[in-house]
Amino acid sequence: MAKKCFFTGKGPMVGNNVSHANNKTKRRSLPNLRSIALKLEDGTSVRVRVAASTLRTMKKYS
Repeated sequence: MAKKCFFTGKGPMVGNNVSHANNKTKRRSLPNLRSIALKLEDGTSVRVRVAASTLRTMKKYS
């Protein structure tokens, strides 16, 4: 299963860990994904993975 938001497509980002000696090593920062059940018009529900920031936006406009 991909680490992407179903609605926004937000996915992992690549950055660096930086030590006090300014040595840099690669790191990934993953999105804060939550699994939710969406109700469809025909009464069935579908489980999708959504970023927490997207959930806040959905709650704001619902």
